[in-house]
Amino acid sequence: QVQLVESGGGLVQAGGSLRLSCAVSGRTFATYAMAWFRQAPGKEREVVAAITWSGGVAMYADSVKGRFTISRDNAKNTVHLQMNSLKPEDTGVYYCAVAYARDSRWYTESAYNYWGQGTQVTVSS
Repeated sequence: QVQLVESGGGLVQAGGSLRLSCAVSGRTFATYAMAWFRQAPGKEREVVAAITWSGGVAMYADSVKGRFTISRDNAKNTVHLQMNSLKPEDTGVYYCAVAYARDSRWYTESAYNYWGQGTQVTVSS
């Protein structure tokens, strides 16, 4: 059974930084991509950043470009999200997800097969 465990969320002041991590267990082969999504109160879940597993190609939502960095550790089956210059609008529950099949829309929810339980990120003003 595939499991994703997130860590690193918390409360931070605006301008601060947090680093999220997500470890995958249960299936550690044929990963196509991993991603971070977030859901703010009253809003739909949206992609924050995604990365292909073999080539390390990354994409970012416009709202986080230049502030967030996604990276992966293939040996440890872990993906990280370094979040700098945090803003109150970055507040939400952050979910990591893994995709096992190639998908041209690998930056969208439909491409992802398994999800973590989510970790809360709160940025105070």
